[in-house]
Amino acid sequence: MRAVIAAVEEVVCKPESNTALGVFYGYDFHVNEQGVHLIEINTNAGGAFLNAVLIESQRSSTTSDENLEQTFVEMFRNEWRLMRSDVPLKTIAIVDENPESQFLFPEFLLAKQMFERAGITTYIVDPAKLHVREEELYVDGQRIDLLYNRLTDFDLTRYPHIRTAWEMKQVVLTPNPSHYLRYADKRKLALFSDAGLLRAEGVSQSNIDALLSGVPATKVVRAEDAEQWWAERKQWFFKPVSGYGSKGAYRGDKITKRVFEEIMQSDYVAQRLAVPGECAVKVGEEIQSLKYDVRCYIYDGHIQLIAARLYQGQTTNFRTLGGGFGLVLQKI
Repeated sequence: MRAVIAAVEEVVCKPESNTALGVFYGYDFHVNEQGVHLIEINTNAGGAFLNAVLIESQRSSTTSDENLEQTFVEMFRNEWRLMRSDVPLKTIAIVDENPESQFLFPEFLLAKQMFERAGITTYIVDPAKLHVREEELYVDGQRIDLLYNRLTDFDLTRYPHIRTAWEMKQVVLTPNPSHYLRYADKRKLALFSDAGLLRAEGVSQSNIDALLSGVPATKVVRAEDAEQWWAERKQWFFKPVSGYGSKGAYRGDKITKRVFEEIMQSDYVAQRLAVPGECAVKVGEEIQSLKYDVRCYIYDGHIQLIAARLYQGQTTNFRTLGGGFGLVLQKI
């Protein structure tokens, strides 16, 4: 996993100086007998704060837990310093649509508590509550220094006031639209799995090898190839280019003709099917086999923590009894 992550970093290259790096990228892997397989990259991956609590619950010493919290706070402060140098970070707003109705709202509360323990005033807000004044963003009359962005409108088309403030450098926005385009647009997976394109980009052979072994072959779907895609559909997993949270994603062997035709008329990629691993979970008095993926939470190319998501069905979800986030133990 570290090798794949390092290889991706070489491909996308480092951003310019004076640019936020982007917090809590999620590299999602399937692990099976054939190895590890990068399924996708998310630039606003949820769950890090909840998984920090899960890790905390399994430790007898608080030292490591305090260090993890310090790591998180320092990450946000570094995002601020990259843009504002030594000016103190005073206010953060965690922004998402109708945040109190979000499934992961509890982790917004955990993040707020963490920031405020570090002396940073923190708000949890719907984007409509952010008001522009002289191109800066305010909440309840308080100017916001940094926005922790959990919106799934990745280019901020629906929120021009936020995009304008970011473009004018009146607020530090992390993650932001440039992070999404560099890492999380699903078409990037096609680049990561194409040896010819990688060589043309000047990527080192060692990193090309890591990507070809760690990223399932991915192709952009074109309507003119519909006949071939239908014939080969059972070998592929279809994903919308700008999708998130498994919405609109389909295993080819489960797809109907109607859905297939919709895919052919939409912006999709197809990724070679890499089946997830499975593990035994006790639910009540029964032992069940659940699928899982492994998410590496990344900042500046480095793993901060690792978690699993257990589920049944085609894609990850939080509805499976006995499923959800799971602790990953690393043997050293």
